[in-house]
Formats: sequence, structure tokens, C-alpha cells
Amino acid sequence: MTDKPRVRFAPSPTGFLHVGGARTALFNWLFARHEGGVFILRIEDTDRERSQAELTQAILDGLAWLGIDWDEGPFHQADGLGRHCADVARLLESRAAYRCFCPPERLEELRQKARAEGVAAAYDRLCRGVTSEGAARRAAAGEPYTVRFAMPEGETVWDDVVGGEMRFQNSDIEDFVLLRTDGTPTYNMAVVSDDVAMRMTHVIRGADHISNTPKQIQIYRALDAQVPLFCHVPLILGPDGKRLSKRHGATAVGQYSEAGILPEAMDNFLALLGWSPGDDRELMDVEELIDRFTLERINKKPAVFDHEKLEWLNGQYIAARSATDLLEWVGPRLIGEGIVTAEEIASRREWYERTIDSVKTRARTFPELLQRVRFYFLDAVEYDPDAVAKHWKDPQAAAGKLSGLRSMLEGTRDWDEEGLEAQVRALAADMGIGAGKLIHPLRLALTGTSVSPGIFEVMNLMGRELVCARIDDALNYLNPSTE
Repeated sequence: MTDKPRVRFAPSPTGFLHVGGARTALFNWLFARHEGGVFILRIEDTDRERSQAELTQAILDGLAWLGIDWDEGPFHQADGLGRHCADVARLLESRAAYRCFCPPERLEELRQKARAEGVAAAYDRLCRGVTSEGAARRAAAGEPYTVRFAMPEGETVWDDVVGGEMRFQNSDIEDFVLLRTDGTPTYNMAVVSDDVAMRMTHVIRGADHISNTPKQIQIYRALDAQVPLFCHVPLILGPDGKRLSKRHGATAVGQYSEAGILPEAMDNFLALLGWSPGDDRELMDVEELIDRFTLERINKKPAVFDHEKLEWLNGQYIAARSATDLLEWVGPRLIGEGIVTAEEIASRREWYERTIDSVKTRARTFPELLQRVRFYFLDAVEYDPDAVAKHWKDPQAAAGKLSGLRSMLEGTRDWDEEGLEAQVRALAADMGIGAGKLIHPLRLALTGTSVSPGIFEVMNLMGRELVCARIDDALNYLNPSTE
């Protein structure tokens, strides 16, 4: 082992970067940064038919969005074909592997027989008895063949960083294929060849790879290479306890970005999917995650994907962001909807930032932030039916309260939060009702909903002209003219 840890993230460009892969990448990256090690990106694109350049780019974009950078790479596994084949040749020479000339028809017969007997299908090692010289002559004559690994007797044991001692009986593992008939390596062969060449010290990956590990350890040993430390991270489950999939809403990382999730919130959330900082702390920025991350704190039990928690974390990060930053996202969308113009934002930027500050603590996503701030800028608001049924259920009484407020506000001098609150409460006292009996109908008139920032903050930000105009709209709604 080298003094400096070397880890890798090795996605296949046959699909987008999903939650499981993103977490694997993050764990490797956090470990490398915590240990002062090296994080390598390797694109495993040996599946030529399914690998797509646009999916490779989508993976790179997803990692960049998460803030995950790499020290070496991106390397492409397909570029290592010559080395993979050379390593297979070494295994053939040392008799750790052998050529298999069995045609597909015979292999299918073996599978059908195993199925009929209710046992796992496995190659019967017929060609393992062919001499090296005989196999070489048949290959030279053009007879198709694969190359299989000759599993030794005994067992394969390793101490997994997460799972502890893992033990597999070699007799339960068939002589698996290393090289296909077309001369391309299989996954297990290519991965080990790459990891040896790149001097990997740790392999941090999902628990679904555990069954591959005894095969890969045997290849390492047959190549006289140092076996890395393995760390198999428990799978991510959906709320129903089943493996996370599209039916749970598991989507590509890029779609979380489009849905208004901040990258720092996603990093925080992914880190907590199967890892614990050792205390009850949940809100941690990237620097703190790096400082506290260790492989020993990865949980043994599967993690459950909780979308509510992701949105809660996201809301915390939105609330912590400056209104100046948030306006960079909100502004173009308000302009795109035709609600405001770029000139209006530029001329009243401080005021726009204040409106965002008033709502940001209530928003969990960027689209929700946009929705919550829109009422400030609309010519007229739409009234939520449930709020109308609750706070304007008696239209005549509601109109009377709003009329009283309208008259008072039109002439008030102290247009600030304290002055407005004092006058509204004084009016309520004069009317012999609680202040809430005025505030709730007023909030609906001004925002169209029953939930908003503090009503006096809203009034102060809106200004007298807009507040009075909104009350007039509400009075027209409550007392429509009859013709």
C-alpha cells in the first residue's frame, strides 16, 4: 500500500448519475479529502453498445454540480483494452486461467439441466482438463474460445471495513469468464486490471458488489498484486423497505438540480444516507463533512431515502443564503413569466432582496421560494378557496372589516411595521374583536393565501398604494356589482 490513499469512482455511462452512484462518489471523495488522498474518476465504458457520450457528460455534469472534483482522470476503461488482454495472457501463462472452447449450445444445456435440478447454474470445468499446448493449438487454428479463471480450492476471506469478516467458499464460485470470444474483457477482469494499474488502496462501493469481491480478490492474487481494502456500503432503500428505484421517485442527480435542490443540501443529505458523524448533528457544510468523515462511521444497516428530510435540509440552506444570491435565481424566472422587467429589478434591487428575505425561511425548494414571493409583484392575486371558506365565509362581515382597514390605512402616517401593527390592533380594539379577526382577512386580501410572512412586514414592503389596491380588489370580490 502507498502512504497516500487512492480511491476511485467508476460509473458506467449506460445511464444517468443516480442517487446511489452519487453517494458512492461522495463517500470516496470525502474519504480522499479527509485523508489527503487521491480521488480518481474512471468511466467504465467497455460496454460499447450501451455506453453513450452524452451520458458520460451527464455524469461529469452531475459530479460538478455536487462539487465533487477529481485529482486524476477521467480515464476511460475502454482505453485499457491492451493492458486487460495482457493481464489475461499473464493468467493463462501461470495457469491461473484457461481457454474454454465450449459452444453456446453446450453452455445452454448446462443451464437448463441446473434449472431442472433446482440448483445454481455453473460451468462444469470441462475445458479445464485441456492441456495448455492443446488449447494453444486449437486457438491458433481459429477455434472460438473464452478465457475462464481457474478458481482455486479453499475459501476467500477478507475483512470488510463496513461488514467485518466476509467468507466465501471457492467451490460455490464457478470458473467465471475473464475474456469473451470477441476478445473483450468482462467486468471483473477489467476492473481488477484497472485498479492494479491505478494503484488503488481502497475500493469503496455499494453492497451489491459483494458477490464480485471474492472473484476479484482471486484475480489480484493471481496477478501477484496488492489486494486493496474493501468497503461495501449498505444499499439505499425506499420508504417501503425495498431497494430504491424509479418507483420511489429515484431520479438522476440533474433532476434534483432542476427541482430546486441546492448542491450543498444534496451533499449533506447523501452523506447522511448510511453515514453518521458520531452525534446528532444533521446540518453540515462540505468542509465539516470532510473534517468528520471516516469509513468506520459508515453504518452497517441500509439507509432509507427520505425525500421530506432532503427538502428540510434544502430549506435550511435556502434560509442561510443571502437574498442577493437568491435573487440571481428568482429574478430571471420572474422576468421570464412577464411579472417584472430587468429594469424594474435593477432600479429597486434592495427592495426585491427584502421581499425574498421575508419568505426564504418558509421555502424548501427554489420553485417554492418563487411561488411564495410572487404575490408581491402580481397585479392581482388569486384567492385560495380554502382560505376564502375559512376567513371570508361571511362575505358581508369580511367586507366590513376590510373597509374599516382601508379607511384607516389610507390616512395613516406611520407606514412601518411597528406603526402599522399598532394601528391595526387599535382598530381591532375599537371594533371589539381580537386582532386576528382583522389580520387573517387582511392577509388573504393581500397575498391570496392564509400563510405568509408577518402581515405587518408584508404591508411595509408592499407600500400604501399596493395594499389599498389589494383591499379594493378584495372588496370587489366580496361585493360583486350586480347589473
